[in-house]
Amino acid sequence: MALFSRKRSTAPSPLDGVDTVLADLDGVVYAGPGALPFAVESLNRAGESARLGYITNNAARTDASVAEHLSSLGLDVAASDVVTSPQAAMRLLAGILPAPATILVVGGDGLVDEVTKAGYTVTRSAEDSPAAVVQGFAPEVAWTDLAEAAFALKLPEDEAGIPWIATNTDWTIPRDRGVAPGNGTLVSAVHTAIGRLATVAGKPEAPIFEEALARFGARKALFIGDRLDTDIMGANRVGIDSVLVLTGIDRPKHVLAAPEGSRPTYILGDLRELHEPYPEAVEKDGVFHVNGAAVRVAGADVEIVAESGVQIDLLRAGAAAIWASGTPVFVLRVPERLYDDPFHRP
Repeated sequence: MALFSRKRSTAPSPLDGVDTVLADLDGVVYAGPGALPFAVESLNRAGESARLGYITNNAARTDASVAEHLSSLGLDVAASDVVTSPQAAMRLLAGILPAPATILVVGGDGLVDEVTKAGYTVTRSAEDSPAAVVQGFAPEVAWTDLAEAAFALKLPEDEAGIPWIATNTDWTIPRDRGVAPGNGTLVSAVHTAIGRLATVAGKPEAPIFEEALARFGARKALFIGDRLDTDIMGANRVGIDSVLVLTGIDRPKHVLAAPEGSRPTYILGDLRELHEPYPEAVEKDGVFHVNGAAVRVAGADVEIVAESGVQIDLLRAGAAAIWASGTPVFVLRVPERLYDDPFHRP
């Protein structure tokens, strides 16, 4: 494909020196049941030199079912290789409330399984006087489930109200048919009803990353995600390098507009580029060069100085120029060519 550079270079690849690769799932490995192009073979190759682990905010499935799915796609995965947001939620809950307290669970099998394994008693009703509410996404979550959570959480926490932990607050989930509402929309519905905020265990918060880093004994980790506001922000918060791969939710225009805390270390068109030399953006006289692409910010204008014919290089150069300018992208005039989007997406 002409989109992706195959030039020889002495630059290191994103994997150089990495002992642990942590990958998000939706939008990185698969979209719906099927694998994304080049994901499986690229990750298997990465696993030849680094420990592979998988981090998911999806609370609907157990770690075993996720591992089974990944194995069916051609990856060598055990349940212990999968870190889920329900597991991170239990890490949080254990520091607040000892088992075997009764927990009102809003969610599916993945969440129920972890709550049970942690020694807690599961209920679905506020009438059972639960000691906490844990909420995660599942396709079968209904209005009645959200209502029970609201009933249980009616008192503010500083007025003897019970703790409320959300596995994650992703607004959307990529599916093979498109983008669907995520757990954030369901948590927001409960928040709107009761005026309380949940404590969040999953990305972009630290608990899920801390669980993964500890489990895999990582010394130099690289996290791969498709979302700036959860994946990349979370990796930045715990101080590990990150890859944004353009096979999921966030697109080139989002990359150019990324705020400082959500900027990735690497921008990839697909996971093949994990194994390729990653070109450094070189600044000279205000122009940022990536291979043959060159971009600068002049006043309120973003200018394409040169093109290499490789869209990912142009995007990298544009991001470097815009980020270095310190100017919010919404006040800049950005040529549409800079955020052309020929990359695969669900």
